[in-house]
Amino acid sequence: MEEQDRVAAFVAEHGLETDLAYRVLDLKSEVGEIAKEVTTSTDYGSDPDAAAVAPDEVGDALFALLALAEAAGIDADEALAASVSKYEARIDASGDAGSGR
Repeated sequence: MEEQDRVAAFVAEHGLETDLAYRVLDLKSEVGEIAKEVTTSTDYGSDPDAAAVAPDEVGDALFALLALAEAAGIDADEALAASVSKYEARIDASGDAGSGR
């Protein structure tokens, strides 16, 4: 995935390499920031139609996820393709994308 390569190059260029555990924690933090934005913009869920997320926050989460994939030695494009195939198979089998758990 071109985006994964771009993130990997940025990390290498700026000396931002770190271990896998830190990458997981960073991703959790970035997704938490998105959740906080939605919580705040919806007045703690009382107005779901007001949900708002800033594009830069989604970008931060994507950066963190692609850096995690790189640190784990996972090809993000292959992982995404496998996930889409899994959801398609679930929909074909049950009409629902959920895992049923």
